[in-house]
Amino acid sequence: MQPEQSTECRYFVSYTGIKLPLKLVNEISEIGLINRNTYYRGYFDNQDRLLLCQKVVYGEVESEHQYEYYANGTLKDAQITEDDEVRKVNFNELGEMV
Repeated sequence: MQPEQSTECRYFVSYTGIKLPLKLVNEISEIGLINRNTYYRGYFDNQDRLLLCQKVVYGEVESEHQYEYYANGTLKDAQITEDDEVRKVNFNELGEMV
């Protein structure tokens, strides 16, 4: 999946924490991907909210998180795809899982 054109794609070494949305860390340039087998590709909106996160291993997307947000910026839902299984997690406007 590719988000709409108004998003910015950036690359990262890893993520931190266990809460959603994932917090991508250690940003790298496209040139820095040349010698990497594994990295995270993040698509961000104009408010720097992560919309799509893909774990790329040897050039293939291994897992993917798609995020939607409420107007107040709180995470609304997350769709997580791993090993061809899709799981959806919903949140209320306070950020609590429902």
